[in-house]
Amino acid sequence: MKGCMALVFCVAALTAWEVAADAKELSITTIKQDPYTMGKGSELEGYCVDLISRLSKQLGFTYKLHLVKDSRYGAMDASGNWNGMIGEIIRGEADLAVAPLTLTAIREQYVDMTTPFMHTGLAFLMRKDLVSEDSTFSLLSPFSTDMWVGVLIAFLLTGLCIFLVGRISPSEWAEPDTEEHSFTLLHSFWYITGALTLQGAGPHPKAASGRLVSAIWWLFAVLLLACYFGNFSSMKHSNSKHFSIKTFEDLANQDLIDYGTVEGGSTMHFFKNTKIPVYRHIYEHMERNKGFVSSMEEGIRRAQEGNFAFIGEAVSLDLAVARSCKMTRSQQVIGMRSYCIAAPLGSPLVKNLTRAILVLSESDELTYLRNKWWSSSCVDADSSHTSEALHPNDLRGIFLILGLGLGVGLLLALLELLSRARTQAKEGKKSCCSVLTSELNRRFGSRGESKTAEQDSSDNSKA
Repeated sequence: MKGCMALVFCVAALTAWEVAADAKELSITTIKQDPYTMGKGSELEGYCVDLISRLSKQLGFTYKLHLVKDSRYGAMDASGNWNGMIGEIIRGEADLAVAPLTLTAIREQYVDMTTPFMHTGLAFLMRKDLVSEDSTFSLLSPFSTDMWVGVLIAFLLTGLCIFLVGRISPSEWAEPDTEEHSFTLLHSFWYITGALTLQGAGPHPKAASGRLVSAIWWLFAVLLLACYFGNFSSMKHSNSKHFSIKTFEDLANQDLIDYGTVEGGSTMHFFKNTKIPVYRHIYEHMERNKGFVSSMEEGIRRAQEGNFAFIGEAVSLDLAVARSCKMTRSQQVIGMRSYCIAAPLGSPLVKNLTRAILVLSESDELTYLRNKWWSSSCVDADSSHTSEALHPNDLRGIFLILGLGLGVGLLLALLELLSRARTQAKEGKKSCCSVLTSELNRRFGSRGESKTAEQDSSDNSKA
């Protein structure tokens, strides 16, 4: 390692390419942070690992990658000593630091940094259920979309069932040839709409089958309305505990949700050194309430547990959102910054690394790597709901009762009609099936044809 560093600094006449080619092996420090550098068994993988691999192939150097000992990026303590990756570069323990290392003025004084390979800004991460989002359609929020579709299907099926029962049952419509049918399709839907408003709309069913369907629908409507208003009240009560948090100003102007960032990182120093009152207030709150965390992993974990907003760099928070549907990132991004590769002061490698990064950027290699490591889906999307809205599975019991009630009502109406057909068949000494078919034809629009058929059959019997 010392021989490698001596080679880098002593052969000033050589180009960076030649230095890299002649060096036995460059020592590169990084930090374990998903998705930049992740452990895969005894090996490392991630965005930064792929980046340094492409740079080594382009510039022709070999390297050995190791994790920084104290798991820090690099900050100066009160005595002027640096920790983290910056400290390893300054002390000669590493030739390069390849990580989501933010370019700052203080770091630029002690190490050389390449052109940025990624740009980002500051945002905050928190659970979705802690964010009260104002919606024009908040009246629909107690039920999910699937639930509303289920209610609409139940409404249509019940209206159609009331209409069919009214036509089939002889107790509801005794003489189709002379009486007017009271339960038309329009009135059937109007009748069940009145039940949903707990008002009712006459005339009411007279047959046992119609009354059964009507009673089941009333029971369904009462239970459905109770669940709707109960969940609506619960959601409004829950949302009243939180503010609508969309910006850093919203975050600073509330005291219900705690927030913090990584201690000693560039994000903390941004809020510490800012002149903007809102951001300064955020730093004072974090310092007063000890909202600092030791690592980004800890911050994301606390945000997932609830009642905590983690402030970090947006590009890193995006992955946490992609992998957990319970999380959301603020749309506001402040304090734009860049990620660079760090090298010792005066290192001839920086110029060629900068040129190589620009080549990768112009060929869209950096975009490819970004899409490769940030393309992810919610791993817990199927295991938990992302909202408090009721789903069909939550109320499947009342849908099952309604379905059974409609089926029994139709069956009962058919039995009523079958009983009447058997009685008429005995009186007229006809076939029960022919009488039943004739009744169905009379009730569903074929009354003229049924009359002609009956007249023909009577004439044949007389002959």
